[in-house]
Amino acid sequence: MKNYFDFSHFKGDLFGGITAGIVALPLALAFGVSSGLGPSAGLYGAIFIGFFAALFGGTNTQISGPTAPMTAISMVVIAGIVATFEGDASKALPAILTVFLLAGLMQVGLGFLGLGNYIRYIPYPVVSGFMTAIGVIIIVTQILPAVGYYPKEDMDYVEQFKPIAEQVILNDILHDEAGEGILVLEDFRETVNRAQNITPDQILKESQALAGAASSGVIGSLKIMPRALSNIVWLELILVIGTIVIVYGFKRITTKVPSQLVALIAVSGVAYFFKLDYRAIEEIPSGLPTPYLEIFTSFNFSTVSPYVFAALTLALLGAIDSLLTSVVADNMTKTKHQPNKELVGQGIGNSIAAVFGGIPGAGATIRTVVNINSGGKTRLSGMIAGLLLLLILLALGPIASQIPAAVLAGILITVGIGVMDYKGLKAMPYMPRAEVGIMITVMLLSSLWNLVYAVGMGLVFASLMFMKKMGDLTAAGSRITPLDKEVAWSDEKAFPPSLEKEVFIKHINGPLFFGSTSGFQQLVEQIPDTASTVIIRMGRMEYMDQSGLYVMEDLFIDLIGRKKKILLVDIVEQPRYMLERIDIIPDLIPEEQIFTSFDDCLNSLKNQ
Repeated sequence: MKNYFDFSHFKGDLFGGITAGIVALPLALAFGVSSGLGPSAGLYGAIFIGFFAALFGGTNTQISGPTAPMTAISMVVIAGIVATFEGDASKALPAILTVFLLAGLMQVGLGFLGLGNYIRYIPYPVVSGFMTAIGVIIIVTQILPAVGYYPKEDMDYVEQFKPIAEQVILNDILHDEAGEGILVLEDFRETVNRAQNITPDQILKESQALAGAASSGVIGSLKIMPRALSNIVWLELILVIGTIVIVYGFKRITTKVPSQLVALIAVSGVAYFFKLDYRAIEEIPSGLPTPYLEIFTSFNFSTVSPYVFAALTLALLGAIDSLLTSVVADNMTKTKHQPNKELVGQGIGNSIAAVFGGIPGAGATIRTVVNINSGGKTRLSGMIAGLLLLLILLALGPIASQIPAAVLAGILITVGIGVMDYKGLKAMPYMPRAEVGIMITVMLLSSLWNLVYAVGMGLVFASLMFMKKMGDLTAAGSRITPLDKEVAWSDEKAFPPSLEKEVFIKHINGPLFFGSTSGFQQLVEQIPDTASTVIIRMGRMEYMDQSGLYVMEDLFIDLIGRKKKILLVDIVEQPRYMLERIDIIPDLIPEEQIFTSFDDCLNSLKNQ
């Protein structure tokens, strides 16, 4: 443990952890509100992920907690699950936290499987399009609270969903009756009795849930935007503008003090002490966080199963986010992080945060940079940041509950502006069309459709594009042509002229795989009828995939059927292993027809 906890830099770790914790506070509250679970969920996530990811992770100076990308996907997951529970967030909470717990456990699994070394291969256009979409989503969805408009509280708007709400409630009654075995088509007496017991409050609650779902996300926000702009609460908008001005303006004065924290304190102080009629955030519970044991006692796989892919996306995105931050930390500290250990640490942090009701997170670049610049050098700094947030929760929870919701909306808008990938956007005119197309596709699908599916489709498109390019390049380098159409290899210059008509020499340059098999399949047609022996030179074929293997098997069977003898020269280890796996060697090509060099092959021909 002495080597695990290095107290020689305690002073720097203390200042780094305190500074990073202060920076994390407003962001944690804002991300919690944005997710839909409330500010306490963001704070719990920052506390537990920050502490345990630092304790078990593989990057000494990493500061972890809720981040914009993780919150954006969490928001989609939360909205989807809440909708299945008729808009009741409290009933949906166990299922939501179960998905978050599953994501954390998946991250631990990724670390143990050693996949941390491969995360860096995620294509940049996918990451760029996704990050820009995150910025767009945050900005657009925060416009409604920025102008003080909340669709669920607009009774004229909610009233439009009353007929649909009644239909939904009636469908639920019929579904319940079918499950209880009392639904009789000839007699709807029980259905009528239950329908008469429906209260106006039930209809209102369902209507509000439908109104909230219809106005969520980018498309929902844009649809309701005209109504929101015609019902602006000017005080809320002024608080938002004041917050944004301070966030950007204070940075011009100094960067030593987090401008987001300054904006939070300044605008909240003015609103509170001048007793302005503002909307406060949800109340933050006082006392130590308690675990949500309903995750385990109320577990229902059928409720969680539709979101397994979403949990995997959270796990992968958290891994990418964290390891990119680890690279930044390495560059600043001249150290080397342990990627798989970092994934295990992040997974443990996210799992514990989920049990206590926190939203998922990852390594946070800005907070990590602040930590390093303030003197943080070991994992103690991240643990101190988490403990500081816990102390703030215990000591200042009731005070934090007085923060205006508009302030957090303003902070989130600045986060959305900052998270967009301007480097990738500026490079669009100069990048290949295919890569730009992937970036735009991911950005549009993420913003307007589904973050989870957009990332998956972006990876598929990028992988297919990569395979196409590599296939074209490798096929161009894999010259599969007869000897009379290419330059002879140096050891073939002494080939006896008397054997040229009887012997056909085949060169294979480069790997034989799915992208380069088309030319190889035409080999039989190139062999002259006078040739009784075919020499296939394989010394420059370093790799063969399954497609290449079966193409070669078909070729050998065809040649043997035409009474031609096949000689293989200088087979490399991997292709030979493949040929032996399906018994091409020795069933089709016996060992006496395999040579380690062209000279040995030529001597054998001369002797025959």
